[in-house]
Amino acid sequence: MPLQLYEKEQILDACLAVFARYGYANTSTAMLAEAAGISKALIFHHFKSKKELYLSVLDRCFEKGSIEMGFGEVPEHQDFFEAKEKFSIIKFDYYRKNSDVYKLVKEAFYATPNELKREIAEKYGKLIADKDKMLKRLFQNVPLREGVDREQAFELIMLTLDYFENKYFGELTDEKALDETYLQSFLDERNSFLNMICYGIEK
Repeated sequence: MPLQLYEKEQILDACLAVFARYGYANTSTAMLAEAAGISKALIFHHFKSKKELYLSVLDRCFEKGSIEMGFGEVPEHQDFFEAKEKFSIIKFDYYRKNSDVYKLVKEAFYATPNELKREIAEKYGKLIADKDKMLKRLFQNVPLREGVDREQAFELIMLTLDYFENKYFGELTDEKALDETYLQSFLDERNSFLNMICYGIEK
């Protein structure tokens, strides 16, 4: 591995821990340089600004996470609901083992700093759209009652899934551990809501 690339990855890993602990707004370039064991001048040799460095750290988290979590193409025949639960368990386990990544992702997407909103929306909008397209393809295999609009049904399910993902990220703090008990509680509650949608609530 070229020395410059190796050094750059070391900087990103060191800065991840600082951003995760203090958040974007409360992190200074001096703190980042100290954590990486280099001068501020060398930080800016690799990155133009703190914003660019933060986005580069986020990119590295996504690249490594995608590989380690094995999120590739999902078989077209896979059950939509089983796939979604499988993804949730894999993601939960990954974040439990990589708490700094979890903290960074939580801030970036669920408490986005104003200074970064436009860049994050532009940078990750396509990624989110591609994930939704993949889920929509899987949803094509879900049998629906006659007269149910498939587009509306998918939107309702996604609103429910998004609600629980936001709730999950909003509830978890440093004091509230990422453990199996919480995961099972989260999945049980989410599945209860999904079952009400799928099977109805009227007697």
